[in-house]
Amino acid sequence: MKGKITIIGGGSWGTAIAQIFANNGHEVLIYVRNQGLKNDINELNINSRYFPEIKLSENIRATDCLEEASTYGDILVLAVPTHVNREILEEIRGNVRKEQIIVSTAKGMEEETFLRNSQIIKEYLDNPIVVLSGPSHAEEVMWGLPTTVVAASKDKKVAQLIQKSMMSSKFRVYTNPDIIGVEIGGAIKNIIAIAAGISDGLGYGDNTKAALITRGLYEMSKIGAAMGGKLLTFAGLSGMGDLVVTCTSEYSRNRNFGVKIGEGHTLAEALKEIGQTVEGVRSTKAFYRWYQKGNFDFEIPITSQIYKVLFEEKDALQAVEDLMLRCPKQEIEEVVKEDNWQL
Repeated sequence: MKGKITIIGGGSWGTAIAQIFANNGHEVLIYVRNQGLKNDINELNINSRYFPEIKLSENIRATDCLEEASTYGDILVLAVPTHVNREILEEIRGNVRKEQIIVSTAKGMEEETFLRNSQIIKEYLDNPIVVLSGPSHAEEVMWGLPTTVVAASKDKKVAQLIQKSMMSSKFRVYTNPDIIGVEIGGAIKNIIAIAAGISDGLGYGDNTKAALITRGLYEMSKIGAAMGGKLLTFAGLSGMGDLVVTCTSEYSRNRNFGVKIGEGHTLAEALKEIGQTVEGVRSTKAFYRWYQKGNFDFEIPITSQIYKVLFEEKDALQAVEDLMLRCPKQEIEEVVKEDNWQL
């Protein structure tokens, strides 16, 4: 089925999603605020800021009118950071039709409310929602390298529609009903990626990063299960898959930001050098504060130490030492309980 697609947000990922839909024959309208960027897309078929060397599909055009964009597509993709979602939703709520499918791509949790992006959307729109997540750097998608993601929705038919609309020989989409787990995985992996970047910035090696990824996955699954996600989801694309790529890739903003912190830059300096939204910074604050307000029977040591490094000016080397010297633990408590291990 070929249709009309709206992409709200002309950043790197918004552009990559537009290219995916357009290459499948859909007519795509991208909303961008910058008039120069709009002109470049419409007149030169390029996103001059993010992909100046890559020609965009002729099925893509741009607008700087949010009303036009929000009423255009049968599918409306929100490709803006979590902290921008409310501003956009407030502006478009009066224009969106009931039958439009909303696709959420942001990977974070709101700092003040601890709401996931799909929950924020629900406050403004009574539309079917799909969460798109997984290991998907925009650069590699634009280069046509094989990529696999997950489309999560409470509505199976809606998830499958997005799946069919985006699938190609270069872009594979799986479906999942666990919208909570998919969103939490996508948010937590950015925190762990900052930790992995700090490790790189400090000059640590593969052993350290492997430990961070593995223990980060365990931390992610604990938080995710506490928030209502399914444990197996965190072994999937939006959990382990996205965690691996974000912790290891040169294209990862969160990892690269962490490298700057590990090298001794301040929070403000590191953010300025990256020059784009680093979702993991806000997610660190959100999940740390969420945890502090609860009464949980598990710990979140990596998130806690990253919070202290970013917001309490804790020395990164000291944070690593404190992580390593925590009191002895079982690796996986559930395994110990299942085996009734007697010490």
